[in-house]
Amino acid sequence: MNIVLCNCPQEKADSIAKELVEKKVAACVNVIPQVKSFYHWQGELCCDNEATLIIKIRANDFERLQKEILQIHPYDVPEMVELSVSNVNEEYLKWLYANTGDHNV
Repeated sequence: MNIVLCNCPQEKADSIAKELVEKKVAACVNVIPQVKSFYHWQGELCCDNEATLIIKIRANDFERLQKEILQIHPYDVPEMVELSVSNVNEEYLKWLYANTGDHNV
């Protein structure tokens, strides 16, 4: 299991999360609203209110997730940062696999 962090506009967060779970790309997506992001874009310092998505996926499904996010995310360059998880409750891991396609643990 891995976790992917992805920021997006607050008004798009629920629809992105729902689509990823409905398509079984992710087992679960947590939406954390009201995240303030500072960054440079096209030579300018920007500050935006966003939502952070915490996306739970199978360890080898990053490419599948990336493909989906690139299709549905409104940003030209959406953030996708994958974090490896070393310890997971066995029952949770079984649930995650059962809800992300038809592969076995």
